[in-house]
Parts: sequence; structure tokens; C-alpha cells
Amino acid sequence: MIAKRYLLPGRGEAFIAIVASISLVAVALGVAALIIVMSVMNGFRAELFDKIVGLNGHAVVQGYDGRLDNWRAVLATVKKTPGVTSATPLIEQPLMASLNGRVEGVLIRGMDMHDILSNPTLRQGVKAGALNSLQPGAGKIVIGSRLAEALGAQLGSSLSLISPDGQTTPFGTVPRIVSYTIGAIVEVGVYDYDKAFVIMPMADAQTLLMMDDSVGMIELNTIDADKVADIVAPLGPQVVRDGVVTDWRQMNSQLFEALQVERVAMFTVLSIIVLVAVFNILSSLIMLTRAKTRDIAILRTMGASRESMMRIFMSVGVTIGVLGIGAGLVLGFVFLAFRQSIVRGVQLLTGQNLWDPSIRFLTELPSRTDPFEVLAIVVLTLVLTFLATLYPAWKAAKTDPVQVLRYE
Repeated sequence: MIAKRYLLPGRGEAFIAIVASISLVAVALGVAALIIVMSVMNGFRAELFDKIVGLNGHAVVQGYDGRLDNWRAVLATVKKTPGVTSATPLIEQPLMASLNGRVEGVLIRGMDMHDILSNPTLRQGVKAGALNSLQPGAGKIVIGSRLAEALGAQLGSSLSLISPDGQTTPFGTVPRIVSYTIGAIVEVGVYDYDKAFVIMPMADAQTLLMMDDSVGMIELNTIDADKVADIVAPLGPQVVRDGVVTDWRQMNSQLFEALQVERVAMFTVLSIIVLVAVFNILSSLIMLTRAKTRDIAILRTMGASRESMMRIFMSVGVTIGVLGIGAGLVLGFVFLAFRQSIVRGVQLLTGQNLWDPSIRFLTELPSRTDPFEVLAIVVLTLVLTFLATLYPAWKAAKTDPVQVLRYE
């Protein structure tokens, strides 16, 4: 009851109430900032992982010089490895693409038709056309949406692929140029993929690159992507004559390590905001104890114990912290729910492109909230708030009523 009265502004105590309100707002902003940034960072990692692994698998057996001649035997070995759930042959080769005088670098990706049609990342990203329009020998391909924009390509356009490995003549090697019809346009959501990928049936890729019956690699998925290194470790010595095993961590190590370092750095920096808010609570409680010195003395003479005085002022500080945490949770989740609209609104007001996919990798601002991280943020703020109340509460409990009332 007494703590509740101290939380409400009294006559002549408006300044203390303002400081307490600022402390509450500061806690709310600190908690919201932590939740928003950590959720966005988690979303970045999760989206990149889903997109990259969704197209490239958990690991690959890469053939030497880009060719895996004995791929059927390697495929059988991979499928028999404990922990491997699926394995499929694959061809990837960088080439040039030309359309209406425009030329772009592309990455040819030859896949089995079953894998093209069953890949969830491709199926969910179809913007025009249909994946089942691709058939071996039909001369149709799938391209990324950003590549289509760069080349001015549309569904049904004729795209020329230029391979440097062509026919050898007395005057040198003549590049091989083959035209294909665009059967579908997809958007994976990762800018680098949407800007470069050209997907075609395996047989067409082998014909284009003159690889006969060879493939470039074996792509495989495991029961647990986070334990892929342990799962594929026994596979390396078995296929060492034909190729080398590389998992998704090794292929994208710099990107994911940078994200992890940035995630830790942002958490540390933004925690300082919460610390500043806690110091505001400390200062407001000190001011409150100074203003309520006479009240404390009267309560002590009426029989209130030192422990009771500590509980009163600790309750005031913790209540401010709890209200701030609640407001921060609401603010953070509301921001995350409307994050894309907020980004577009800021872009409209400033005239700046805040979310360039060519820089940010992803086409939209991602978010994935981890309940354990939210709990950790709440607990951290509560602990800091509790610690900030100890000194003012101790000073209030230490007040000598005789000395105070003597000078009144």
C-alpha cells in the first residue's frame, strides 16, 4: 500500500514522478530494442540457413576439377552412410547468359527432375510459369527473378547460354552457344541466388557442358544439419579417390561466423541501454528516499522495521522495472509484427532505400523470436532492477528517526 502511494505523484513531487516515468520508458525501450534486434538477427540466420541449405543441401561430395565420373558408386556409398537421409547428383557451372544484347554471369544448375519438382524452396518461390514445364530435351529452363529483371526476360523468352568449352578449331576454341526457352521464373529470397541461378534438367546440363554421363557433385541431406560434420566424417576417407566432402558450415563459414559475432556484439551493446535505464531507476529511488525522509522517520517511530522499509522501496523500484519490461515486450512484438510496413514507411519519409537486397542478401526484413532469449532478456532486466533498488532501500532503512525528527 505504501509503495503504491509512493509510485503515484504527490504534491510537490512532480519532478520525482517525471524521473520515475523516464526510467520506466527507458526500461521499455531497452527491452524492446533487445527483443527486436535479437529477433531480426535470429531471423537473418534462420532465413539464410533455410534458403542456402534448401538449395545446396547439408553437404556435398565435390568431384575433382568439377567432374565426378564415378558418381553412381559414390552415390551408393553416400546413401549407405548412417545419418544421411537423401543424396542426389548435381551439376553447377558458371557461364554467361545473353538476351536482347544484355549479358549477365549465371550459375547453371543441372538437377534431377524429381529433385526440381520436390524442392520446397523452388516450389514456394515460383513467380511465373510452372516447374513441371521442364522436361529433359524440351529446351526449357528456370531462372531467378533478379536475373529476369537484369536481362529483361519474361516467361517464354529465348535465353542464350554461352559456354567457353566449345568446338576446337585451327583458330582456337569456339564458344558453345545454346538457346533455351524460359519455362518458369522463381524467387528464392536470397539476392545472390535470384540474380544468378539458371536451373535445368540434368540431361540438358550434361549436353550443354559436354560432360557425357558425368556430374559435378553429390548433394546430401542429413538427419541434423547442426551435426553434419560428425555425420559425414566417416564418408571422407571412402570417397577420397573421387572427390572431397564439404558441409554447409565450410561453404558459408565466413557469413555465418560474421552473423554470430554481430549477434553477440549487438546483444552486449544494447544491454547497455538496459543498464542506463536501471541507473535511472536508481537515481529516482535515491531522490524518493531523500524526499520521503520525514515519512520514513514517522513510520519507524510507529514501529515499522528496517526490513519493512527496505521492502517498500525495493517494491517501488521493482514495480517500475516490471512495468517497463511489460511495456517493452508489447512494443517489441508490435514492432516485429509490422516491421516491413515500418521499413517502407521510413523509406517513404527519408527517400532512402533502407533495404537493398543486393546488400542485405534477403529480399525482406526477417524475424524469428527465440522464447529462451526473450526470457533471458526479461530475467537480466529484472536482476539489474533488483540490484539497483538495494542501495536506496538500504539507505531508507538506515534512516535514524530521532535525528530526522529532531531537526523538523
